[in-house]
Amino acid sequence: MIGIISFIGFTLLVAIIAYLSTRKTDENSSDGYFLGGRSLTAGVIAGSLLLTNLSTEQIVGLNGSAYESGLSVMVWETLAAIAMVVTAMFLLPRYLKGGLTTVPQFLARRFDVTTKTLTSVLFLTGYVVVLLPIILYSGSLAISGMFNIPELLNVTHNQSIWICVWGIGIVGSIYAVFGGLKAVAVSDTINAIGLLIGGLLIPVFGLMAIGDGSIFEGISTLTNQNPEKFKSMGGPTDPVPFYTIFTGMMLVQLFYWGTNQQIIQRALAAKNLAEGQKGLLLASFIKILGPIIVVLPGIIAFHLFEGTLENADQAYPMLVNKVLPASMLGFFAAVLFGAILSSFNSVLNSSVTLFGIDVYKQHFNADASERVVVKYGKIFGIILAISSMFVAPFIANAGGLFAYLQEVNGIYSIPILTIIVVGYLTKRVPAIAAKIGLISGSVLYIVSQFFLQPFFINKAMAKAEASGITEEAALALIKAKAYPHFLDIMAILFAVNIVIMLAIGKLKPRPKAYVQEYTKQVDITPWKHVKTIGVLICLIVVAVYIYFS
Repeated sequence: MIGIISFIGFTLLVAIIAYLSTRKTDENSSDGYFLGGRSLTAGVIAGSLLLTNLSTEQIVGLNGSAYESGLSVMVWETLAAIAMVVTAMFLLPRYLKGGLTTVPQFLARRFDVTTKTLTSVLFLTGYVVVLLPIILYSGSLAISGMFNIPELLNVTHNQSIWICVWGIGIVGSIYAVFGGLKAVAVSDTINAIGLLIGGLLIPVFGLMAIGDGSIFEGISTLTNQNPEKFKSMGGPTDPVPFYTIFTGMMLVQLFYWGTNQQIIQRALAAKNLAEGQKGLLLASFIKILGPIIVVLPGIIAFHLFEGTLENADQAYPMLVNKVLPASMLGFFAAVLFGAILSSFNSVLNSSVTLFGIDVYKQHFNADASERVVVKYGKIFGIILAISSMFVAPFIANAGGLFAYLQEVNGIYSIPILTIIVVGYLTKRVPAIAAKIGLISGSVLYIVSQFFLQPFFINKAMAKAEASGITEEAALALIKAKAYPHFLDIMAILFAVNIVIMLAIGKLKPRPKAYVQEYTKQVDITPWKHVKTIGVLICLIVVAVYIYFS
């Protein structure tokens, strides 16, 4: 009962603070609703970025990967720091100079409206089909399991998932649809503090459990008895082989942190460029410490539960149940709920933004006032939220599905990144090149991953049947040898798309060179220490890899 009371109390506290912080923001204007009045400061931006990124799929899923493969999976965290540095130094100044509310707005100016619409539709499709239902379902599994909802409410497991899905969905919708970005960002910042505290407590208590009350003894025991788990460079059969850092991994990170609307919208809402850059760099530095929360617990769980878990995704929940004092369960559940909520309402708010500005105003009512755009954006958000709440409970296996969909996201991530990079680095590549780049990138990736890869893997599996090894081991070896890693495919297609676009630009250049105009909506004077701090962060990332090599 104490756990439930503390859970409700902390959640209400966050909601009240978010409400009080947004009372003076004009939510009827596009800037006020979609970008929080362009008033976000560095601390709020950093907190919102981290919480938008971190949710149950990552906390549970990445620790599950660490349980199986060790420290090598930290690449999803550490390499993000370098991508955020690149965003702060290269992309954000250009975004703010153009006064952008959405990334596709740039594509309309650089290429044409059709390119912008295609990109917005790709974003929305990814959010609707992939992110929202997965976030709701995986979050509901975590909350239902932590509070044992079936026993508490005397309902079935399936009914408990429905209850949690609608609970998370309704609360998240109130934040995102009715509160706008500022309410989302403020609540994210508060939850970020709680998640950092709660997230750090799990490995601390875990190490104390291993070391009989001593953290340092726990570290010594863990590293000495499991040295193979502390290698930063993944092998061929690991989820992320080390060499892929230099192929597609960096591209995935640049897309996510530099062009993905749900993420970059926080930096676009900065009061000026300096605050945006400081926010991104602060978040990137904290991101280097991310493996302590999303990787180390998985290794601790391996030490404690090796051979006793049915699947790796049970590692984190089992560790929490084993090492966390009962008195702290409510607080940690509230923090985890905040992380779930953050990802849901952030994706929903970005979807509302994309629809209102890039679809409704562009194609349905060009003369609509800002109040009308916001109104119909909210209506779309409500419909989207309700739809995702109906779909989410029918997802049978959130963990496996999420891992699979990370690969599926390459259908739109690399084509979008390609046209944005070419758009900023060239001046005469025409709109037709961008359209072809989007279509060719998506089609080639689909052909590669959903037709060619299964063909080669099935062919190799047929040969391995008589080898005597298990099907799981055979599949891991075959995936490493029979067909390129999906990150390699992304890198190849990125290069192919760039060549295609540049060739079209050479054969049929746009008549007039593109020149980006400064809208003067915010001050774009860069932070004076951005280069120094950016280089320092990159060096720290390299040092971490060298130390654990």
